[in-house]
Amino acid sequence: MDITFIFFLGLVIALIGVIPPGLLNMTAAKISLKEGHVRGVMFSIGVCVIVIAQTYLAAIFARYLSMHPEVVDILQRVAFIIFILITIYFLFISKSKPQQQLQPKMKSKHSRFFQGMFLSAINVFPIPYQAYMTITLASFGWLDFNQISIISYVSGAAMGTFVTLYTYIFFFEKIKGKSFTSQKNMNYVIGSITGIIAIITLINIIKEL
Repeated sequence: MDITFIFFLGLVIALIGVIPPGLLNMTAAKISLKEGHVRGVMFSIGVCVIVIAQTYLAAIFARYLSMHPEVVDILQRVAFIIFILITIYFLFISKSKPQQQLQPKMKSKHSRFFQGMFLSAINVFPIPYQAYMTITLASFGWLDFNQISIISYVSGAAMGTFVTLYTYIFFFEKIKGKSFTSQKNMNYVIGSITGIIAIITLINIIKEL
């Protein structure tokens, strides 16, 4: 399997997971806006350090699950229901409301780096998300669970996370200036993405029946 292709897969999957406005990307943007570009980047690097560990653990967990297809079948059905519910929420229920984030008074570059690590560590969503996505990619034959492939995928995931955080930092003024419109459109984007993932999951379930 081409490691460049696997790297790109990791990058894209991470982009999809981090694109929705949340604590990590909005905090990175606000730090950059209030304290400068360098501190925002240091926060983002701290986030990515934890993402590397989380994605690697997810890949190892996925490798274990790939040897136990009966467990994967159950997880696929649970994931399908979850993605359907998320899709319904973002397309039909979610309302656009400005979110207020608490801003800790931490000034040094090193403190921002460790703040990024801390906030990323308490955000455990990437582990089940990446575990499911790696299993799905493996089911299509796009990903192997050998060490080189895992390292390539993890590197892509870290780069995808950093790219997304840096994009929030760079375009924060525009996002802030169009908070209602951007949030509404983002809800549709998230709902569409999760809807596509739900369809792919359903196809996998049907193929295995």
